[in-house]
Amino acid sequence: MADKGKMDQAKGKAKETVGKVTGNDRMKTEGKADQAKGKAKEAVSETEKRARGIQDSLRDKRDKA
Repeated sequence: MADKGKMDQAKGKAKETVGKVTGNDRMKTEGKADQAKGKAKEAVSETEKRARGIQDSLRDKRDKA
């Protein structure tokens, strides 16, 4: 999902830039929203990755006990 987050951020940045150049406030706002959505997806992905790491660590400790 992290890759999807990066894609949303890139798409959002492009929309925001086009919105600024053309004076289209709606497109500029949509671009900012897409960027925020991409950052949120990256954060969720990172949290899931860390949770799996903790889970694996706990499982290793349990198996050794």
